[in-house]
Amino acid sequence: MFENLSNKLSKILSRIRNYGRLTEKNIQDTLDEIYINLLEADVALEVTKNFINKIKKDAIGKKINNNFTPGQEFIKLIHKNLIKIMDSSDKNINLAIQPPAIILFIGLQGVGKTTSVVKLAYFLKKKYKKKVLVASTDIYRPAAIQQLKILAKSVKIDFFDINLNLSPIEISEKVLNYARINFYDILIIDTAGRLHIDKKMMKEIKNISNLLCPIEILFVIDAMTGQDSINSAKKFNELLPITGIFLTKADSDTRGGAFLSTKYVIKKPIKFVGNGEKINNITIFSPDIIASKILGMSSELAVIENIKKKINFKENQKIINKLKSKKTLDFKDFLEQLEQIKLIGNKNISFLLNKMKMNNIQYPTNSIINIMNIDDSTIKNIKAIMTSMTKSEKQNINILNYSRKKRISLGSGVSILKINVILKQYNQMKLINKKMKKNNNINKIIKYVKNFFNFRK
Repeated sequence: MFENLSNKLSKILSRIRNYGRLTEKNIQDTLDEIYINLLEADVALEVTKNFINKIKKDAIGKKINNNFTPGQEFIKLIHKNLIKIMDSSDKNINLAIQPPAIILFIGLQGVGKTTSVVKLAYFLKKKYKKKVLVASTDIYRPAAIQQLKILAKSVKIDFFDINLNLSPIEISEKVLNYARINFYDILIIDTAGRLHIDKKMMKEIKNISNLLCPIEILFVIDAMTGQDSINSAKKFNELLPITGIFLTKADSDTRGGAFLSTKYVIKKPIKFVGNGEKINNITIFSPDIIASKILGMSSELAVIENIKKKINFKENQKIINKLKSKKTLDFKDFLEQLEQIKLIGNKNISFLLNKMKMNNIQYPTNSIINIMNIDDSTIKNIKAIMTSMTKSEKQNINILNYSRKKRISLGSGVSILKINVILKQYNQMKLINKKMKKNNNINKIIKYVKNFFNFRK
């Protein structure tokens, strides 16, 4: 997805990323390149102009966040404005109504409406535990009805069989009554593909909508077609109150135009994205994720999401507060820090350390790398050692002579050699904390990490 656009933008932004100083000239040069690449990606002209002007206005003369280089702050600005173009406050489906909640799918022929109907039905059934019924009013293409029936059956979604001799309006009446009588929570209806210039077909869809009074009218757009589908959606919206967009074929090498132009041009939110042929290839639209992919940050984003899932911010804040208030690190604090490192994972810690290094936050690299090379057996040994230590020994390991170590070894089952290795790691951790406190780096790291995660909010 966005491979071509992403590669081009990554090259452009890599040049400005580490700029120590932003000038009006290097900002304008960068924006000129971005402007051309967005147009090549089939982003609407009005969207591109608005986006570039907003970046330029915000970037020139802007005070730079202390935790980012000017170039990184500029990229952050681009990221936020990409999100703003695509984001909307009404992107969620409201199911808190008198059932059945009716969702009507409309759009051009061949954009993937039928598959999208089943994808959404399956998603709503799984996520919200709803009783869902699907049906089709496309009497013009019996193959489409058969496709819907087969797909629905494959994922155990109820399908309403229709009589092809009935009109779309008559089918709509029958399926609505059936859904009410059988207490369905959600009714999703597929419709025939049509062009906005076909007055007869447009009148038909208008009548269906008036009869059903759907809670959602989702216009399906093929992400590969871009501007053509968006222009059609504008015409449909003049006749029907479209509530949202369902983008299909997002897994293809789409240029990005549909994602960046849809909400701005149609003034309707993208609500769902189909990103594969399988029924479970559906996601709720996330402008944050799409913006990151467009900027070539998807792999970085995956790491960040992984860290977010694993890191316990409250627990880490407790440890940090303790470190700031204490003069020195005791053995219990050492264990708590190692457990947090193990939880987050060495690769994730390395990722954050590299990011901090890029932002000139100094730390004793070699010592941290040595401490990070821990495993479950190390944690287990430390806990065993602690059960055999006195309170004074936990607070001050300097009193551990050979006889004390021998006693601890016998009580814990950990060899004196391993005890010495662990004590060496403990002293390294003490040294790291001491240096970081001395240079006020603890506060810098806390501030950086908060800003780093807020970058993607």
